Amino acid sequence: MTTPVVRITNPRSDVSVIGTYLELMKLRIVELLLVTTLPAMVAAAGGWPGWRLVAATLIGGTLSAAGANAINQAIDADIDGVMSRTRRRPLPTGRVSAAAVVVFGSSLGLAGFLWLWATTNLLAAILSAAGLLFYVFVYSLLLKRHTTQNIVIGGAAGSVPALVGWAAVTGSVALPAWIMFAIVFFWTPPHFWALAIRYRDDYARAGVPMLPVVVGEERALRHMLAYTVVLVGTTLLLYPTGVVGWVYLVTASLAGAFFLGATWWLRSRPDAAMSYFGYSNVYLTIISVAVVADVLILG
Repeated sequence: MTTPVVRITNPRSDVSVIGTYLELMKLRIVELLLVTTLPAMVAAAGGWPGWRLVAATLIGGTLSAAGANAINQAIDADIDGVMSRTRRRPLPTGRVSAAAVVVFGSSLGLAGFLWLWATTNLLAAILSAAGLLFYVFVYSLLLKRHTTQNIVIGGAAGSVPALVGWAAVTGSVALPAWIMFAIVFFWTPPHFWALAIRYRDDYARAGVPMLPVVVGEERALRHMLAYTVVLVGTTLLLYPTGVVGWVYLVTASLAGAFFLGATWWLRSRPDAAMSYFGYSNVYLTIISVAVVADVLILG
């Protein structure tokens, strides 16, 4: 009589593998997707667009963004391995191979495209896929290691969810959507340059030409102030389009004045770069909540 062979799976090992792939996805992006996608959807609908459509769009956007994040980590494995901030990621620690990560990321991107096409519309799916491709090929492969403008131009990828949200509701992209795209676009440089100031030595050691590394903190802070001025002005451009009213205008004006003050203050306190980095997230959230609240309250 033959004794059957029973394969015993180590639950902790399985959990570790799942955790590794979840880490590659950087699921904290869901917060940023909420902040950039949801306001565009509410503004496009002139009210609440419906839970089904919101959920479908956020799921598709999460799949696409997670795919881009995973592929980016495969490209940047050598950089991540020498930076203290990133050396514990899955690839530098050898928990997964670069080939497996590329397959995983590509699969997520394809799933995001198909999901958005099936549950929203083709334009939203194409825009989301374009954001992934721009992030991988333009930012990660072409810009990141070769120009101080890497995060400026590359920021377009992170701005795409605003267009996706608008397209998911209307099947088109209108001027207010482009303004919301521009808000995130101009927000990105001061946000990430603050991080680059804090981890300037890391980026220098990895050979990544982030602006504070190449031109120094003082000049980088002047650039941050200039972008903040443009950012605050751009947020106010949403009011004349008619999709938002006085609630948004007042909130954006006050939050913008405070953010400008914070950027000016940072010039004398560059050691507080991470506090500024955290507040920049709060600022973008305030702008987004103001859009949603204005549309839902004033209709």
